[in-house]
Amino acid sequence: MDSSLKVAVIGAGTMGSGIAQVAAQAGHDVVLFDTRREAVDKALTALRKTLDKLVEKCKLTKEQADGINGRIAPACDLKELAGSGLVIEAIIEDLSIKKKLFADLESILSAEAVLATNTSSLSVTAIAAACAKPERVIGLHFFNPAPLLPLVEVVPGLDTDPELGARMNALMKTWGKVPVLCKDTPGFIVNRVARPFYGESIRIFEEGIADMPAIDAALKTYGGFRMGPFELMDLIGNDINFTVTKTVWEAFHYDQRYKPSLTQQRQVESGRLGRKSGRGYYTYADGATLPNTEVAPALAASIVERVLAMLINEAADALFWGIASAADIDLAMTKGVNYPKGLLAWADEQGAAHWLAALERLQAEYGEDRYRPSPLLRRMAREGVRYR
Repeated sequence: MDSSLKVAVIGAGTMGSGIAQVAAQAGHDVVLFDTRREAVDKALTALRKTLDKLVEKCKLTKEQADGINGRIAPACDLKELAGSGLVIEAIIEDLSIKKKLFADLESILSAEAVLATNTSSLSVTAIAAACAKPERVIGLHFFNPAPLLPLVEVVPGLDTDPELGARMNALMKTWGKVPVLCKDTPGFIVNRVARPFYGESIRIFEEGIADMPAIDAALKTYGGFRMGPFELMDLIGNDINFTVTKTVWEAFHYDQRYKPSLTQQRQVESGRLGRKSGRGYYTYADGATLPNTEVAPALAASIVERVLAMLINEAADALFWGIASAADIDLAMTKGVNYPKGLLAWADEQGAAHWLAALERLQAEYGEDRYRPSPLLRRMAREGVRYR
Protein backbone atom coordinates (compact mmCIF):
# COMPACT_ATOMS: atom_id res chain seq x y z
CA MET A 1 0.00 0.00 0.00
CA ASP A 2 1.38 3.43 -0.94
CA SER A 3 0.37 7.07 -0.60
CA SER A 4 -2.25 6.61 -3.33
CA LEU A 5 -4.29 4.63 -0.80
CA LYS A 6 -7.33 6.60 0.29
CA VAL A 7 -7.86 6.44 4.06
CA ALA A 8 -11.08 7.06 5.97
CA VAL A 9 -11.20 7.68 9.71
CA ILE A 10 -14.49 7.29 11.58
CA GLY A 11 -14.84 9.38 14.73
CA ALA A 12 -13.69 13.00 14.95
CA GLY A 13 -12.67 12.93 18.60
CA THR A 14 -9.12 13.39 19.82
CA MET A 15 -8.00 9.94 18.72
CA GLY A 16 -9.75 9.94 15.34
CA SER A 17 -8.56 13.40 14.36
CA GLY A 18 -5.03 12.46 15.47
CA ILE A 19 -5.04 9.35 13.27
CA ALA A 20 -6.34 11.43 10.36
CA GLN A 21 -3.45 13.85 10.85
CA VAL A 22 -0.93 10.98 10.87
CA ALA A 23 -2.34 9.50 7.66
CA ALA A 24 -2.41 12.90 5.92
CA GLN A 25 1.17 13.62 7.01
CA ALA A 26 2.14 10.32 5.36
CA GLY A 27 0.72 11.66 2.08
CA HIS A 28 -2.70 9.98 1.96
CA ASP A 29 -5.98 11.61 1.02
CA VAL A 30 -8.13 11.24 4.12
CA VAL A 31 -11.86 11.43 4.81
CA LEU A 32 -12.71 12.27 8.42
CA PHE A 33 -16.22 11.09 9.24
CA ASP A 34 -18.49 11.76 12.19
CA THR A 35 -22.26 11.68 12.48
CA ARG A 36 -22.04 15.18 13.99
CA ARG A 37 -20.84 17.76 11.49
CA GLU A 38 -19.93 20.12 14.32
CA ALA A 39 -17.49 17.51 15.64
CA VAL A 40 -15.74 17.27 12.28
CA ASP A 41 -15.58 21.06 11.94
CA LYS A 42 -14.16 21.38 15.45
CA ALA A 43 -11.54 18.71 14.74
CA LEU A 44 -10.44 20.35 11.48
CA THR A 45 -10.22 23.77 13.14
CA ALA A 46 -8.08 22.30 15.92
CA LEU A 47 -5.89 20.52 13.35
CA ARG A 48 -5.28 23.77 11.47
CA LYS A 49 -4.16 25.42 14.71
CA THR A 50 -1.86 22.47 15.46
CA LEU A 51 -0.30 22.66 12.01
CA ASP A 52 0.19 26.43 12.34
CA LYS A 53 2.03 25.89 15.62
CA LEU A 54 4.27 23.30 13.98
CA VAL A 55 5.09 25.85 11.28
CA GLU A 56 5.90 28.44 13.96
CA LYS A 57 8.26 25.94 15.60
CA CYS A 58 9.89 25.23 12.20
CA LYS A 59 8.85 21.57 12.38
CA LEU A 60 6.85 21.94 9.18
CA THR A 61 7.00 24.37 6.30
CA LYS A 62 3.85 26.33 5.45
CA GLU A 63 3.58 24.35 2.22
CA GLN A 64 3.73 21.06 4.12
CA ALA A 65 1.11 22.22 6.62
CA ASP A 66 -1.19 23.40 3.83
CA GLY A 67 -0.73 20.07 2.06
CA ILE A 68 -1.64 18.06 5.18
CA ASN A 69 -4.66 20.25 5.86
CA GLY A 70 -5.78 20.06 2.24
CA ARG A 71 -5.64 16.27 2.17
CA ILE A 72 -8.29 15.86 4.89
CA ALA A 73 -11.90 16.15 3.78
CA PRO A 74 -14.95 16.19 6.10
CA ALA A 75 -17.81 13.69 5.82
CA CYS A 76 -21.09 13.10 7.64
CA ASP A 77 -22.55 10.39 5.41
CA LEU A 78 -20.99 6.91 5.35
CA LYS A 79 -21.52 6.77 1.57
CA GLU A 80 -18.79 9.42 1.26
CA LEU A 81 -16.31 6.75 2.39
CA ALA A 82 -16.79 4.75 -0.82
CA GLY A 83 -13.48 4.42 -2.60
CA SER A 84 -11.46 4.22 0.61
CA GLY A 85 -8.93 1.39 0.69
CA LEU A 86 -8.45 1.55 4.46
CA VAL A 87 -11.04 2.56 7.04
CA ILE A 88 -10.02 3.05 10.68
CA GLU A 89 -12.79 3.43 13.25
CA ALA A 90 -12.11 5.34 16.46
CA ILE A 91 -15.53 5.53 18.06
CA ILE A 92 -17.04 4.62 21.43
CA GLU A 93 -15.88 1.34 23.01
CA ASP A 94 -19.21 -0.44 22.55
CA LEU A 95 -19.13 -3.81 20.81
CA SER A 96 -22.67 -3.69 19.41
CA ILE A 97 -22.14 -0.20 17.95
CA LYS A 98 -18.84 -1.19 16.35
CA LYS A 99 -20.30 -4.39 14.89
CA LYS A 100 -23.20 -2.50 13.31
CA LEU A 101 -20.79 0.05 11.85
CA PHE A 102 -18.56 -2.61 10.30
CA ALA A 103 -21.56 -4.43 8.83
CA ASP A 104 -22.78 -1.15 7.32
CA LEU A 105 -19.35 -0.39 5.87
CA GLU A 106 -19.24 -3.66 3.96
CA SER A 107 -22.17 -2.54 1.82
CA ILE A 108 -20.34 0.68 0.89
CA LEU A 109 -16.71 -0.33 0.39
CA SER A 110 -15.04 -2.51 -2.21
CA ALA A 111 -14.30 -6.14 -1.41
CA GLU A 112 -10.57 -5.32 -1.16
CA ALA A 113 -10.91 -2.51 1.39
CA VAL A 114 -9.38 -3.09 4.82
CA LEU A 115 -11.49 -2.44 7.92
CA ALA A 116 -9.45 -1.53 11.00
CA THR A 117 -10.55 -0.90 14.56
CA ASN A 118 -8.68 1.29 17.01
CA THR A 119 -10.26 -0.54 19.95
CA SER A 120 -8.12 -0.74 23.07
CA SER A 121 -10.23 -3.23 25.02
CA LEU A 122 -12.63 -5.12 22.75
CA SER A 123 -12.02 -8.29 20.77
CA VAL A 124 -11.07 -7.74 17.13
CA THR A 125 -12.47 -11.19 16.39
CA ALA A 126 -15.83 -10.27 17.92
CA ILE A 127 -16.03 -7.07 15.86
CA ALA A 128 -15.08 -8.96 12.69
CA ALA A 129 -17.86 -11.50 13.32
CA ALA A 130 -20.35 -8.90 12.08
CA CYS A 131 -18.74 -8.92 8.63
CA ALA A 132 -19.29 -11.17 5.63
CA LYS A 133 -15.54 -10.89 4.98
CA PRO A 134 -13.95 -11.05 8.46
CA GLU A 135 -10.59 -11.78 6.85
CA ARG A 136 -10.21 -8.06 6.00
CA VAL A 137 -10.73 -6.86 9.59
CA ILE A 138 -7.75 -6.03 11.81
CA GLY A 139 -6.92 -4.03 14.91
CA LEU A 140 -4.73 -0.93 14.61
CA HIS A 141 -4.45 0.38 18.15
CA PHE A 142 -2.86 3.83 18.21
CA PHE A 143 -1.88 5.59 21.42
CA ASN A 144 -3.04 9.04 22.44
CA PRO A 145 -1.95 11.53 21.18
CA ALA A 146 -1.60 9.63 17.91
CA PRO A 147 0.63 12.21 16.13
CA LEU A 148 3.18 12.09 18.99
CA LEU A 149 3.24 8.55 20.39
CA PRO A 150 4.95 6.17 17.94
CA LEU A 151 3.46 2.81 18.96
CA VAL A 152 0.73 1.01 17.02
CA GLU A 153 -0.42 -2.44 18.14
CA VAL A 154 -1.30 -4.46 15.02
CA VAL A 155 -3.86 -7.06 16.08
CA PRO A 156 -5.14 -9.75 13.67
CA GLY A 157 -8.37 -11.49 14.68
CA LEU A 158 -8.90 -15.24 14.37
CA ASP A 159 -10.25 -14.86 10.83
CA THR A 160 -7.92 -12.10 9.63
CA ASP A 161 -6.03 -12.85 6.42
CA PRO A 162 -2.55 -14.00 7.57
CA GLU A 163 -0.90 -11.58 5.12
CA LEU A 164 -2.84 -8.54 6.37
CA GLY A 165 -0.85 -8.24 9.58
CA ALA A 166 2.39 -7.94 7.62
CA ARG A 167 0.83 -5.45 5.20
CA MET A 168 -0.43 -3.23 8.01
CA ASN A 169 2.89 -3.55 9.83
CA ALA A 170 4.68 -2.26 6.71
CA LEU A 171 2.13 0.52 6.21
CA MET A 172 2.49 1.77 9.77
CA LYS A 173 6.24 2.04 9.26
CA THR A 174 5.65 4.29 6.24
CA TRP A 175 3.50 6.43 8.56
CA GLY A 176 6.51 6.88 10.84
CA LYS A 177 5.09 4.56 13.47
CA VAL A 178 6.60 1.70 15.48
CA PRO A 179 4.29 -1.29 14.95
CA VAL A 180 4.18 -4.39 17.13
CA LEU A 181 2.27 -7.54 16.24
CA CYS A 182 0.16 -9.15 18.96
CA LYS A 183 -2.59 -11.68 19.48
CA ASP A 184 -6.21 -10.70 19.93
CA THR A 185 -6.31 -11.06 23.71
CA PRO A 186 -7.68 -8.72 26.41
CA GLY A 187 -5.62 -5.55 26.67
CA PHE A 188 -3.34 -6.64 23.81
CA ILE A 189 0.22 -5.90 25.05
CA VAL A 190 0.30 -2.49 26.73
CA ASN A 191 -3.05 -2.37 28.51
CA ARG A 192 -2.47 -5.89 29.82
CA VAL A 193 1.16 -5.63 30.90
CA ALA A 194 0.80 -2.14 32.41
CA ARG A 195 -2.03 -3.00 34.80
CA PRO A 196 0.23 -3.63 37.86
CA PHE A 197 1.84 -0.20 37.51
CA TYR A 198 -1.47 1.22 38.67
CA GLY A 199 -3.00 -1.67 40.61
CA GLU A 200 -0.01 -2.59 42.75
CA SER A 201 0.75 1.05 43.47
CA ILE A 202 -2.81 1.50 44.74
CA ARG A 203 -2.39 -1.61 46.92
CA ILE A 204 0.78 -0.16 48.45
CA PHE A 205 -1.20 3.01 49.27
CA GLU A 206 -4.19 1.07 50.64
CA GLU A 207 -1.93 -0.89 52.98
CA GLY A 208 -0.53 2.33 54.40
CA ILE A 209 3.03 1.56 53.33
CA ALA A 210 3.39 4.98 51.68
CA ASP A 211 1.19 7.86 50.57
CA MET A 212 0.50 8.72 46.93
CA PRO A 213 3.18 11.42 46.53
CA ALA A 214 5.80 9.09 48.02
CA ILE A 215 4.84 6.24 45.68
CA ASP A 216 4.94 8.56 42.68
CA ALA A 217 8.30 9.96 43.77
CA ALA A 218 9.79 6.49 44.32
CA LEU A 219 8.81 5.21 40.89
CA LYS A 220 10.08 8.35 39.18
CA THR A 221 13.27 8.96 41.14
CA TYR A 222 14.34 5.38 41.82
CA GLY A 223 12.45 3.52 39.13
CA GLY A 224 13.16 5.92 36.29
CA PHE A 225 9.52 6.15 35.16
CA ARG A 226 8.60 9.45 33.52
CA MET A 227 5.43 9.83 35.60
CA GLY A 228 4.25 8.24 38.82
CA PRO A 229 1.15 5.99 38.74
CA PHE A 230 -1.20 8.41 40.52
CA GLU A 231 -0.29 11.46 38.46
CA LEU A 232 -0.47 9.31 35.32
CA MET A 233 -3.94 8.00 36.22
CA ASP A 234 -5.03 11.61 36.77
CA LEU A 235 -3.68 12.49 33.32
CA ILE A 236 -5.32 9.54 31.57
CA GLY A 237 -8.58 10.03 33.48
CA ASN A 238 -9.55 7.83 36.40
CA ASP A 239 -12.77 6.87 34.67
CA ILE A 240 -10.88 5.66 31.59
CA ASN A 241 -8.20 3.84 33.57
CA PHE A 242 -10.77 2.17 35.83
CA THR A 243 -12.86 1.08 32.84
CA VAL A 244 -9.83 -0.48 31.13
CA THR A 245 -8.89 -2.30 34.35
CA LYS A 246 -12.45 -3.56 34.82
CA THR A 247 -12.70 -4.63 31.17
CA VAL A 248 -9.44 -6.59 31.28
CA TRP A 249 -10.43 -8.20 34.61
CA GLU A 250 -13.81 -9.32 33.26
CA ALA A 251 -12.31 -10.49 29.95
CA PHE A 252 -9.86 -12.69 31.85
CA HIS A 253 -12.77 -14.26 33.75
CA TYR A 254 -12.07 -12.32 36.96
CA ASP A 255 -8.41 -13.29 37.29
CA GLN A 256 -7.24 -11.81 40.61
CA ARG A 257 -4.13 -10.29 39.00
CA TYR A 258 -6.33 -7.72 37.27
CA LYS A 259 -8.86 -7.09 40.03
CA PRO A 260 -9.95 -3.42 40.08
CA SER A 261 -9.41 -1.27 43.15
CA LEU A 262 -12.16 0.15 45.36
CA THR A 263 -9.94 3.20 45.85
CA GLN A 264 -10.10 4.00 42.15
CA GLN A 265 -13.78 3.11 41.96
CA ARG A 266 -14.52 5.67 44.69
CA GLN A 267 -12.54 8.30 42.78
CA VAL A 268 -14.75 7.72 39.75
CA GLU A 269 -17.98 7.64 41.78
CA SER A 270 -17.12 10.96 43.42
CA GLY A 271 -16.33 12.62 40.09
CA ARG A 272 -12.60 12.92 40.87
CA LEU A 273 -11.59 12.00 37.36
CA GLY A 274 -8.20 13.71 37.35
CA ARG A 275 -6.93 16.73 35.46
CA LYS A 276 -10.02 17.01 33.28
CA SER A 277 -12.28 17.48 36.32
CA GLY A 278 -9.79 19.59 38.28
CA ARG A 279 -9.40 16.95 40.96
CA GLY A 280 -8.34 13.33 41.14
CA TYR A 281 -5.69 11.82 43.36
CA TYR A 282 -4.31 15.36 43.36
CA THR A 283 -5.95 18.79 43.09
CA TYR A 284 -5.37 20.83 39.93
CA ALA A 285 -7.56 23.87 40.51
CA ASP A 286 -6.14 27.40 40.89
CA GLY A 287 -2.72 26.50 39.56
CA ALA A 288 -2.02 23.84 42.18
CA THR A 289 1.20 21.91 41.64
CA LEU A 290 1.97 18.29 42.42
CA PRO A 291 3.61 17.59 45.80
CA ASN A 292 7.41 17.49 45.78
CA THR A 293 8.22 14.59 48.09
CA GLU A 294 11.45 13.00 49.19
CA VAL A 295 11.40 9.29 49.97
CA ALA A 296 13.83 7.33 52.11
CA PRO A 297 15.97 5.17 49.79
CA ALA A 298 15.07 1.90 51.53
CA LEU A 299 11.32 2.58 51.27
CA ALA A 300 11.64 3.74 47.66
CA ALA A 301 13.59 0.62 46.72
CA SER A 302 10.95 -1.66 48.27
CA ILE A 303 8.12 0.12 46.46
CA VAL A 304 9.92 -0.02 43.10
CA GLU A 305 10.84 -3.69 43.51
CA ARG A 306 7.28 -4.69 44.36
CA VAL A 307 5.72 -2.86 41.40
CA LEU A 308 8.47 -3.92 39.03
CA ALA A 309 8.19 -7.57 40.06
CA MET A 310 4.52 -7.50 39.12
CA LEU A 311 5.20 -5.75 35.81
CA ILE A 312 7.98 -8.17 34.88
CA ASN A 313 5.76 -11.12 35.79
CA GLU A 314 3.01 -9.78 33.53
CA ALA A 315 5.45 -9.30 30.65
CA ALA A 316 6.79 -12.83 31.19
CA ASP A 317 3.26 -14.22 31.14
CA ALA A 318 2.45 -12.37 27.91
CA LEU A 319 5.51 -14.03 26.38
CA PHE A 320 4.57 -17.41 27.88
CA TRP A 321 1.15 -17.28 26.21
CA GLY A 322 2.57 -16.15 22.88
CA ILE A 323 0.83 -12.76 22.92
CA ALA A 324 3.85 -11.20 21.21
CA SER A 325 7.58 -11.71 20.82
CA ALA A 326 9.96 -10.65 23.58
CA ALA A 327 11.26 -7.86 21.35
CA ASP A 328 7.76 -6.54 20.62
CA ILE A 329 6.70 -6.73 24.28
CA ASP A 330 9.66 -4.59 25.30
CA LEU A 331 9.17 -2.26 22.34
CA ALA A 332 5.51 -1.80 23.21
CA MET A 333 6.24 -0.75 26.77
CA THR A 334 9.00 1.69 25.88
CA LYS A 335 7.27 3.25 22.87
CA GLY A 336 3.66 3.04 24.05
CA VAL A 337 3.92 4.15 27.69
CA ASN A 338 7.47 5.48 27.85
CA TYR A 339 8.88 2.92 30.30
CA PRO A 340 12.58 3.57 30.91
CA LYS A 341 13.48 0.03 29.81
CA GLY A 342 11.82 -2.97 28.27
CA LEU A 343 10.52 -5.12 31.12
CA LEU A 344 12.08 -8.35 29.88
CA ALA A 345 15.43 -6.65 29.34
CA TRP A 346 15.03 -5.17 32.84
CA ALA A 347 14.37 -8.65 34.24
CA ASP A 348 17.61 -9.89 32.70
CA GLU A 349 19.67 -7.33 34.61
CA GLN A 350 19.12 -9.09 37.95
CA GLY A 351 17.98 -12.42 36.57
CA ALA A 352 14.68 -14.25 36.64
CA ALA A 353 15.51 -15.90 39.99
CA HIS A 354 15.56 -12.50 41.70
CA TRP A 355 12.08 -11.59 40.48
CA LEU A 356 10.71 -15.06 41.17
CA ALA A 357 11.88 -14.78 44.77
CA ALA A 358 10.25 -11.34 45.10
CA LEU A 359 6.91 -12.71 43.88
CA GLU A 360 7.11 -15.81 46.05
CA ARG A 361 7.65 -13.59 49.10
CA LEU A 362 4.56 -11.56 48.21
CA GLN A 363 2.48 -14.69 47.60
CA ALA A 364 3.60 -16.19 50.92
CA GLU A 365 2.81 -12.94 52.74
CA TYR A 366 -0.66 -12.37 51.27
CA GLY A 367 -1.74 -15.85 50.22
CA GLU A 368 -3.31 -14.37 47.08
CA ASP A 369 -3.36 -15.75 43.55
CA ARG A 370 -2.67 -12.15 42.51
CA TYR A 371 1.04 -12.80 43.09
CA ARG A 372 1.37 -16.17 41.37
CA PRO A 373 4.55 -16.30 39.28
CA SER A 374 4.31 -16.97 35.56
CA PRO A 375 5.37 -20.50 34.56
CA LEU A 376 7.89 -18.91 32.21
CA LEU A 377 9.43 -16.90 35.06
CA ARG A 378 9.83 -20.13 37.05
CA ARG A 379 11.38 -21.90 34.07
CA MET A 380 13.78 -19.04 33.32
CA ALA A 381 14.85 -18.91 36.97
CA ARG A 382 15.35 -22.69 37.09
CA GLU A 383 17.37 -22.79 33.88
CA GLY A 384 19.25 -19.55 34.53
CA VAL A 385 18.66 -18.22 31.02
CA ARG A 386 17.77 -14.76 29.74
CA TYR A 387 14.71 -13.39 27.97
CA ARG A 388 16.56 -11.28 25.43
